[in-house]
Amino acid sequence: MFDYYYLVLIVPTLILSLIAQIMVKSAFAKYSKVRSRNGLTGQEAAAILLKANNIGNVAIEPTAGSLTDHYDPGAKVLRLSHPVYQNDSIAAIGVAAHETGHAIQHAQGYGPLGLRSALVPAANIGSSIGPWMAVIGLVVSIPLLVDIGIILFSAAVLFYLITLPVEFNASNRAVAILRNNSVLSEEELIGVKKVLTAAALTYVAAALGAVMNLIRLILLRNRRN
Repeated sequence: MFDYYYLVLIVPTLILSLIAQIMVKSAFAKYSKVRSRNGLTGQEAAAILLKANNIGNVAIEPTAGSLTDHYDPGAKVLRLSHPVYQNDSIAAIGVAAHETGHAIQHAQGYGPLGLRSALVPAANIGSSIGPWMAVIGLVVSIPLLVDIGIILFSAAVLFYLITLPVEFNASNRAVAILRNNSVLSEEELIGVKKVLTAAALTYVAAALGAVMNLIRLILLRNRRN
């Protein structure tokens, strides 16, 4: 039977995700060419912002790849990709500030960040096993297997949804701390906001895709029943 749920629910989210990826890469590439007036690199800006927020137990390390920047709350390490770590562009400082925002969230006990971290194991299992278990259950007509798969995948969906306020808050913090510490001018912050807004769209697309996949599995289960 033709899975028109995939066509209606999943394909649009895949298109949105592709558009989001193009937008963030385009924005980052554009503002990577605009050097900051203060000449600070992403690593230097992050160090200043951490110090300004009295955070002295977070290390800053370079990591391979592009746009692979992240904060590891378990290790208390801010990992910045080479285009961010060593460059003095507006884009580099903006991304570094965003990741610093996560370190500040951690230091201040920001609830959604803690909840997201706690959900990581369940989300990993749910996203990798859940959909396959549900599909296999549909193929071999075992409702219990379908239900278990849906429940497992629901944990991954919850993770994606909680990620939204975490990332939005980190971006808001990034702009605020850059402004309050006079790291960038208001004119330069316009570029930072464009980069972070484009990045935020990728998280929205990911969350929407997860929700649509969950709805699709539930609809397939109900149709089969």
